[in-house]
This record gives sequence, C-alpha cells and structure tokens, in this order.
Amino acid sequence: MGIVTSAEDMAAVRESGRIVRKVLTEIAQFIKPGVTTAEIDALGRDIIRAEGAVPSFLNYNGYPAAVCVSINREVVHGIPSAGRAVMDGDIVGIDVGAYKNGYHGDAADTIMVGNVSLEARKLVEVTYEARNRGIAAAVTGNCLGDIGHAVQSYVEANGFSVVHQLVGHGIGKKLHESPQVPNYGIAGRGMKLRNGLMLAIEPMVNAGTAEVRFLQDGWTVVTLDGSLSAHAENTVIVRGNEPEVLTA
Repeated sequence: MGIVTSAEDMAAVRESGRIVRKVLTEIAQFIKPGVTTAEIDALGRDIIRAEGAVPSFLNYNGYPAAVCVSINREVVHGIPSAGRAVMDGDIVGIDVGAYKNGYHGDAADTIMVGNVSLEARKLVEVTYEARNRGIAAAVTGNCLGDIGHAVQSYVEANGFSVVHQLVGHGIGKKLHESPQVPNYGIAGRGMKLRNGLMLAIEPMVNAGTAEVRFLQDGWTVVTLDGSLSAHAENTVIVRGNEPEVLTA
C-alpha cells in the first residue's frame, strides 16, 4: 500500500506524475490518421527516457511496450504494432506509466481521432466525467465503495456499463499495490481511505455489455460484444477533503 507523507516523497511522486501527463499530452498532439501504434509507443518511450525516468510498463510481467494503445473495442492493454495505423473516427486509449526517484505514476486518456460518432463522443465524455467523480470521492474518511459507487452510478445513468473484471489499484513504489479500486460498489462499504494513500482511479466504460475477454496475445482485453470502450485514469493522493491529482 502506497502511503506518501514526507515532503521528499511528495516531490518524487509529483515528478513521476508530471512525466506521465507530459507523455499523454504530447501523444494527444501527435495522433492523427495514418500514425502507427508503434510510432505512438516510440514517442512515449523517448519522452520518458528524456525525462530521466523508466517506462513502468515495458517488460512488466512480459508486456512488450512502454505505452498501451487500445482502439475502439479494445478496453485496455493493446500491444503497439508497426502494422496497425490509427484511422479517422477511432477512439484510442493511451495508458502510460513512468518510474522515477522510487515512485511510479500511471494515467490514461482516450483520444478521439477526427470525425468520431456521436455515440463514441458521448462514451468518452462520460468516461472522463466518471473518472472525475471517482476522484472527488477519494477523500479522507470515505470508503473504497464511495469511489466505485460514484463511477458506476454516473456511467449507468448514462446508459453505459463499467467493466467489473478489471479495476484500479494502489500505486507507489510498486506499479500495482493494494488496495484494488473497483469502478463499482456500494457507498460506505470497503476500506477506509487514509491521508497520503496513493490510488490509480481508472474507469473502463463499455458502450454495450460490461463483459470482456482476452485476445490470444494474452494482453489485449476487448469487449465481449464488440462494442466501443473508453478508459480514463489518473494517479491521486488522498489529502483531506481535496485529493491531489498527480497526473493532472
């Protein structure tokens, strides 16, 4: 469990978070129809290393890239490829982690490329707002269930579904630490949130069923019914009544 309280550690986690956000910002400006997912990954690696950090995902449990690139029906953990290009109308999930000064940062955005459908636009916008609502619930004295309830209730009220088979997580000196942070739950249930607790809050929202499956590569997760999926994530620290978003 990542608990950060000292000024030195706070400076370190803010630096890792800054790097992750820089990668996401530059990738968002870089993506256009015709760009390959391998080129997206290469850009992410270059930025992370230029900042004196290490890509958190590269070789993590065998994952072969620094940036997860997941398109349309792909929920998370898409593997970049030189043979796959982004197309007009795609929604592209970009998930990035960076490790520096002993701490990881982790965040994801879903980028709308060109002329996306109205359904896709609504899905992405709802996913971002669900992330924001989950973060707003991450205050001292609340419970993990408050975060999940905030995400789930908003998503389902808008006609979409939250993935149950994949969840957010604690983060800190390790990329994945306790506790798990589900995007569903009952308000007032679960572990109490402590000041200094680091969490990666990351709604994964499907346009259709919540069910997902893994592709044969062992990594890429797709919607079971082939519907669109969006992903949004930030690393935060619980700090009283105002969570600090490290990857803002």
